[in-house]
Amino acid sequence: MKAMVLEKPGTLLSLVDRPDPLPGAGEIRLKVEACAVCRTDLHVVDGDLPWPKLPLVPGHEIVGIVDLVGEGVPRSRLGQRVGVPWLGHTCGHCPYCSAGAENLCDQPLFTGYTRDGGFASHVVADEHFAFELDAAADPVSLAPLLCAGLIGWRCLKKAGDGRRLGIYGFGAAAHIITQVAIWQGRELFAFTRPGDIQAQEFARSLGVAWAGASDELPPAELDAAIIFAPVGDLVPAALRAVRKGGRVVCGGIHMSDIPSMPYKLLWEERELVSVANLTRRDAEEFFPIARDARVRTHTKAYPLERANQALDDLRMGRLSGAAVLKP
Repeated sequence: MKAMVLEKPGTLLSLVDRPDPLPGAGEIRLKVEACAVCRTDLHVVDGDLPWPKLPLVPGHEIVGIVDLVGEGVPRSRLGQRVGVPWLGHTCGHCPYCSAGAENLCDQPLFTGYTRDGGFASHVVADEHFAFELDAAADPVSLAPLLCAGLIGWRCLKKAGDGRRLGIYGFGAAAHIITQVAIWQGRELFAFTRPGDIQAQEFARSLGVAWAGASDELPPAELDAAIIFAPVGDLVPAALRAVRKGGRVVCGGIHMSDIPSMPYKLLWEERELVSVANLTRRDAEEFFPIARDARVRTHTKAYPLERANQALDDLRMGRLSGAAVLKP
């Protein structure tokens, strides 16, 4: 198989030939059709997240066809189109798993971080963490739903039922969950880097009520805000924008340090919460909702060997929507 491999954080990925992987007990092998490029992949490649498996094949928004199954896996799974997300395995018996919070598992495995991911022609996955997908849909369009969509959905649930919702950082996750929130009847306010007119116009094209810079206040107080950009300075900005009793949700796996801020920004029962990983229940909820809301992902496709270019385009903010690799 062909794979883009990270040998050391902070270096470019290398295109290598490897023997085709074989699934173990309880595992399946996918012939990869598409793998979206997530900001978490950037954090892994750039060294923001410690202790990745090395050498590593990144990528955790994977769509593919099952072409081989391991011991104990029904042969009926052969030929299925499935999606493989960030959460690749859980222990099933720690206090968090037992309480239905498998996203907080004490002994997890993460696709494209602690096990090889989808920047490759083939990938092996735990069959219990592979979701059956629409066989007739475009795999490139489906791929961003596997993380940007699922994390966006988890953030939206954490944000509560408030009508006015702000989104800081208008990338892959934001453009998906904006469509869902508008379908739900909410009023959306999009915040981008100052001067990023392209992202603001993209947000308006999706139907947001207002789009502006992250250093501006919206024209109305927000009921809640979600921060997708990995920028700690946005936390006090978002708290300043939400009403009394409002909530700010931090949706990233990594963020720069939150600066010192006056307590009055948090006072009046404002809440600051984070989202970690995802659960299989999130997928069961989200995929039917994405279909009903007619979510349309905006993507730019790259051949597998141009993974470094896709990562750099994401790093430098040159994308509207999501980058997707096609082996």
